[in-house]
Amino acid sequence: MLRLVLSSVFLFSGALPAFSAERAMPEPKGPGIVVPLWPKGAMPGQAIKGTERSLPARGDEVVRLTDISEPSFTVYAVGSPKPTPAVIISPGGGYGGLAYNKEGTEVAAWLNGLGVTGVVLKYRVPNNRDGAFQDIQRAIRLVRHRAAEWNIDRERVGVMGFSAGGHLSARLSIIAGPATYARLDDADDQPLRPDFAVLGYPAYLDEGLVPLVDARTSPTFIAHAEDDKRFIEGSDAYFTALKATKTPHAFFRCATGGHGHGLRSEKDVKAWPDKCQAWLLQIGVLPAAR
Repeated sequence: MLRLVLSSVFLFSGALPAFSAERAMPEPKGPGIVVPLWPKGAMPGQAIKGTERSLPARGDEVVRLTDISEPSFTVYAVGSPKPTPAVIISPGGGYGGLAYNKEGTEVAAWLNGLGVTGVVLKYRVPNNRDGAFQDIQRAIRLVRHRAAEWNIDRERVGVMGFSAGGHLSARLSIIAGPATYARLDDADDQPLRPDFAVLGYPAYLDEGLVPLVDARTSPTFIAHAEDDKRFIEGSDAYFTALKATKTPHAFFRCATGGHGHGLRSEKDVKAWPDKCQAWLLQIGVLPAAR
């Protein structure tokens, strides 16, 4: 079980910790294990027309995917002799695409370095929020159902999302049942609520989610820069709602960093991975150093 902790706000000032963008673009070792979310012909909700494709390059070394018609996830294991925590990672992209490497595989590689199995989710895009929500529900159930196969501790399965993926992760943290699709198999007997959630510059939180926060909401860490003018107010409101509950939570709120940086920043927000690691240690997701 995760340890309960008091709420906290990390306000950045002074020297930055050691994490830097110079080592912020790793890739996981090996191709990972690709797992389809839905049995053939049994995907609920609305399908996406077309075939998965990459959006035109923008010169920023970001792989952007869209037209996800066959949602799946890829498991990047640690290779630990003991069961590890796992995090289902939802890249952002405004529900129009997925910044798949910057907010997906690079984050999985960072988590691997902490001894955490990274699970990168390809959810349905574009413009299919209900389908995306069904996809993340199915993903957490499959990860728990097959935890022994991937050497995962099923009681330490969390979610992490960026921008729209942060909204999707928060939505699962709050609305963890009943499922929005009919039971398909034994995997769908697994719990829906994540054991913890990490929200990186989440979008759309103030579009109906804040009033739903209660004491059952998953322990939550938020990272957001104040100069992300469009979405910082949603994180502020969400954190205020968390403070009114007994939910363990923390908010790393800093001056600069903007939106959409992932692990790639030299501004104040570059400290977020270290703050997140410390919080995961504090709530018992990561084992204490010996």
